[in-house]
Amino acid sequence: MTSTLTTGLPGLDEVLKGVMPGDNIVWKVETIADYKALVVPYVEAAHRLRRRLIYFRFASHEQLVPDNLGAEIHHPNPDLGFETFVTQVHRVIEEAGKGAIYVFDCLSELADKWQSDQALGNFFVLTCPRLCDLETVTYFALYRNYHSTDYGLAPITTTTQFLLDVFRHQGHLYIRPIKVQYRSTSSMNTMHVWEGDAFKPITNSAIIAGVLTAAKWPGLHASGRLGFWNRIFANAQKVRESFKAGHCPAEKEQEAFDHLSSMVLSRDETILKLAAKYLTLEDVLAIRDRMIGVGLIGGKAVGMLLARAILKKANPRFEDLLEAHDSFYVGSHVFYTFLVRNGVWRIRQKQHNPETFLEGLDEARAIILGGKFPDYTVEQLAQMLDYFGEAPYIVRSSSLLEDNYGNAFAGKYDSVFCVNQGTREQRLQALLDTLRRVYASAMSERALRYRLCRGLLDRDEQMALLIMRVSGSAYGTAFYPQVAGVGFSYNPYVWNKEIDPKAGVVRLVFGLGTRAVDRADDDYTRVVALNAPEKRPEGNFDEVCEYSQRRVDYLDLAANRLVSNYFCDLLEDKPDLPLDMFTSPDSGQNRVLTFDRLLKRTNFVKDLRDILRILEGAYQYPVDIEFTANFVDDQNYKINLLQCRPLQVQGADQAKLPKISIPAEDRIIEAHGAVIGQSRIVNVERIIYVVPALYGKLPISQRYEVARLIGRINQAGVADSQKVMLLGPGRWGTTSPELGIPVNFAEINRVAVLCEIVAMRENLIPDVSLGTHFLNELVEMNMLYLALFPQQSQNHLNEDFFLNAPNRLLDLVPQAGQWKELVRVINVADLPKDRQIVTVRADALEQHVVVYCHPPAEEAAQGN
Repeated sequence: MTSTLTTGLPGLDEVLKGVMPGDNIVWKVETIADYKALVVPYVEAAHRLRRRLIYFRFASHEQLVPDNLGAEIHHPNPDLGFETFVTQVHRVIEEAGKGAIYVFDCLSELADKWQSDQALGNFFVLTCPRLCDLETVTYFALYRNYHSTDYGLAPITTTTQFLLDVFRHQGHLYIRPIKVQYRSTSSMNTMHVWEGDAFKPITNSAIIAGVLTAAKWPGLHASGRLGFWNRIFANAQKVRESFKAGHCPAEKEQEAFDHLSSMVLSRDETILKLAAKYLTLEDVLAIRDRMIGVGLIGGKAVGMLLARAILKKANPRFEDLLEAHDSFYVGSHVFYTFLVRNGVWRIRQKQHNPETFLEGLDEARAIILGGKFPDYTVEQLAQMLDYFGEAPYIVRSSSLLEDNYGNAFAGKYDSVFCVNQGTREQRLQALLDTLRRVYASAMSERALRYRLCRGLLDRDEQMALLIMRVSGSAYGTAFYPQVAGVGFSYNPYVWNKEIDPKAGVVRLVFGLGTRAVDRADDDYTRVVALNAPEKRPEGNFDEVCEYSQRRVDYLDLAANRLVSNYFCDLLEDKPDLPLDMFTSPDSGQNRVLTFDRLLKRTNFVKDLRDILRILEGAYQYPVDIEFTANFVDDQNYKINLLQCRPLQVQGADQAKLPKISIPAEDRIIEAHGAVIGQSRIVNVERIIYVVPALYGKLPISQRYEVARLIGRINQAGVADSQKVMLLGPGRWGTTSPELGIPVNFAEINRVAVLCEIVAMRENLIPDVSLGTHFLNELVEMNMLYLALFPQQSQNHLNEDFFLNAPNRLLDLVPQAGQWKELVRVINVADLPKDRQIVTVRADALEQHVVVYCHPPAEEAAQGN
């Protein structure tokens, strides 16, 4: 025992058997005055002994440490969120090093700020062991009978060295040790009264009973599992009932709604304003009944709920048109608790720093995939599983930043189907494994690079989950919806002059929507301009048949997994489907997925156009939706609205470009068709060209090497303001290297213009991947996409330009000598003076792009 460590009260030191380095002492008090009575002698003793004294001041109650004691007062801000607060506190602790004396304001106010006992428990579990390692002594306080046992008190009790009850009765202060660690347990649960310098043990039953009954013991069942959370919801429920009965004003109900919204829905002020306009207190109260854990439900869940509420408020017919949802929500604090209890927080903290954000990812993934959930979480998940029975469901990421204004996070986090077949034990294990997989995706390189690119590494990003019943029916052992798709209220791909970009566009598939949101390199989809659904990008019916969907994603109930199969093979089981709605016969009487009758003979196009128009009007911003549709009889269908988020498109009005005349000898590229993005004229300063003929000869393994090389070029020596054009054969971002270059988006995220050269094989056309995660990123980054068909009339590729210009590849990546003939990096400044401006003129309305070179003097004349 170190003699210079003391509570400042000799009698209390004797009760505690001395104070030792590493002791964390937690006081359960009724009032701040009682806590302060214990803090003042403690800090005065530290001052006399010239110990470094640090006070964390974050609560609204009175200051605990007197100003004249030379304490360092730090003000971490819990309003900035759990993760930021933890970082601020730990930064001070690490700087102070060993042997400091600490006082924290009452921790109960953290639960108030974060609206969660679980977050409070997580903070203590992260902080207390580090203070112990640094041989400090620290005072904490909690309000007694204020926190739940499982979520708040249990982790604190397990982690701390001392836990003591403090009572005030008839003018006297009493203490009762609940937990003492590394000491004799003789004082455990013995009540002591503070008299003068002494703390005298009390054994008289009348005094003990009087103290405890005056302290208002809450009873065996009063606290409830969710303590803090339950109290707020219970109070809001009383307000709603009182308002319905006419006993309280509307302002009080609105106050309760606002409080719950900030707890459950979002911290984003724009989203909260939408919620206040379209959701009710009853809507928010209903979320609690379907919620695992506590915390926010995340952007994807809020977007789905808001969209449904907006539509139903706009027109009562949507009550019948929309398929009911019975989703569940896993609160964001479940994620933090999982990371804290499984020892991942240390790696998580590194991800705020651009210098260290990728360190330890493999270790983190391994820990997460093998991690354990608290028993109370598993119990709630099991109850949800019993509700679903053996019906398939999908676990969808729903992070705090996801699907908000400015940040879509499209495809950055995992969403995983659970076919949900087998014994209850097997199905529960599959559910837990799925949650771990989605949690692991929150710390993936793909997600972290997106956050770095968007300036979000330092933001409080928690992962909530949305668990939804899979829409559709079982056809034999195959489970799928009849129609799935994505829709944009603004159409960035205008392939015909009759198409109105503001009317919106949808991308349809038969079966699961994975083929609509993930780029299916072995197949095609149906793209529908909602003001001109009969206008197709294909020129004739032969092309329609050639470029129609052939494969279907579905859940195989017998194999218990997601599979893909040919549409014609699914038809062999003669499923009970309205096939005429979705298919047309070709010349051989085979069924081709055209969706023609659905689009022409039903209100489907009108319904989707209305949905997109209403949602865009409410959001006052273009929107992006995911949906399914299923016929309930020969003529009537239900639409299931799965997701709604702001579409990150920059500008909804196409610029009218000036007419110019370009000499043929100056043209490097001319392309007609498949232009996605805003019309623009832009000068590029660097061009990266992958030679199609040479790339086509590479084995698959070397194609991955080329993709990684493109990523290194993308990161090397490119200023944020520099305009780069990237050209290559086949599809960029493909998962099938035989069809293109398998880059991930982070490897091309600094590119301004992306060109796919249709040269991999004759019958491959660039799929216009509207609604896919890959295209959403192009749109979000305001990147121009174009497809070039060199063999078609009016199209042109001057390959000599690329092959004869100086190649700067080795200046950027010196180790890339083997690829210098295949990958050409051209700095426009290296070109002859009469060709030192390379301009891209892209007319989205005309679906025409020309890239040409000219002298600097002509720049003003070209509309720049």
